[in-house]
Amino acid sequence: MKNYKFTIMYDGTRYYGWQKQPDQNTIQGNMEKVVSELCGEKTEVFGAGRTDAGVHARAMCANARFHTRLNEKEIRDELNRLLPDDIVVTNVERVSNKFHARYSATGKTYCYTCYYGENKPVWKRRFVNCLDKKPDLELMRRAAKVLQGEHDFKNFSINPQMKKSTVRIVDRIDIKEENGYYSFSFHGNGFLQNMVRILTGTLLEAGYGKITTEDIIMALNSEERMKGGPTAPALGLCLEKVDY
Repeated sequence: MKNYKFTIMYDGTRYYGWQKQPDQNTIQGNMEKVVSELCGEKTEVFGAGRTDAGVHARAMCANARFHTRLNEKEIRDELNRLLPDDIVVTNVERVSNKFHARYSATGKTYCYTCYYGENKPVWKRRFVNCLDKKPDLELMRRAAKVLQGEHDFKNFSINPQMKKSTVRIVDRIDIKEENGYYSFSFHGNGFLQNMVRILTGTLLEAGYGKITTEDIIMALNSEERMKGGPTAPALGLCLEKVDY
């Protein structure tokens, strides 16, 4: 039995996230269906993380162990023939049996995209969060500096009852604006449930002048449950890369 690593791109608009769930259309569910069909036996596909409902991926990584006589290119082509049009496997490679898409990962990059302008971004509407008002770029960059580093991000997740450590390292937050599009790029060693969307919502609130860097510091350091910022809509978020 060989271990294969998949790099997967998908438009998450009509999916209930990555993780398979009963009676729900998910990315993992579709991947397991086509891989099982390919190799002729039920096969589990392990993902690098759990993107939420409506979230997209440019390079989600996954792995599965199965028997096949096909080479990597043939596996990729056959999977793409079987998959829906909004999911594509861009690369297949054979990896060590020790490789696990989730547990072998050392970091991830997410990008969140917003737009503010007179005209609606019709052709990008499924991938962009349209804002009602213009945020201040410099205020957001100041707030981003406070959020960078190693912190307990328990107040920046929708799962306050998480039993494992909520300490994460976010070593880079880049915010850029071009032609009305605001891109928020986050790189870290791991992210909690909805963490990137809450970080984005927090930065936007800072850009609107609704919260200060002192408010953010208080949310990071408080032992009591405090609300970080609002959760930005799922459609603007994309998993860009997984590090190994």
